[in-house]
Amino acid sequence: MLAGFMVLSCKPKNNGSSEDNVETFEIVQEDWPKKLAMDYKLQADLKDWKEFAMLETSFDALYQVENAEDLTLVIDDLVEKQKGLAESEYPEKFEMPQIKGRLTMFKTFLLKVKGDLHYRLDVQKSTLEMVNAYNAFRNQFNIIANNTLDTELLLEE
Repeated sequence: MLAGFMVLSCKPKNNGSSEDNVETFEIVQEDWPKKLAMDYKLQADLKDWKEFAMLETSFDALYQVENAEDLTLVIDDLVEKQKGLAESEYPEKFEMPQIKGRLTMFKTFLLKVKGDLHYRLDVQKSTLEMVNAYNAFRNQFNIIANNTLDTELLLEE
């Protein structure tokens, strides 16, 4: 009787939990904000920055994911593209701490999503934060494009 009890107690329990399988996570893109539009003035400045264009293309793939496995592939690609952009030579107009700081913030939330995927946690909240951080990064370009304040004039006075 004791041997029978030990055999039954050692049997792994499976309560049908969806946390055991990362592929069962539902990706709800309707809650994600759309990618922020860039000012038309920036097109000429950004067209030759290939690392930025590669990050943009990879980010667009985020809106095509259907499951956690797809999201994992897109996040891994975004991590590589973000790293390439951070190490690239910035155009002179965008070589400023505001742009680099927003890119670092995007990286932080990107790694948070990657961690949630790795530990099979719900990725909805962290993905939303990552998209918002990316939009803040893009918005910083718009702020620079629309800034009419001459800093040279302020420094002279």
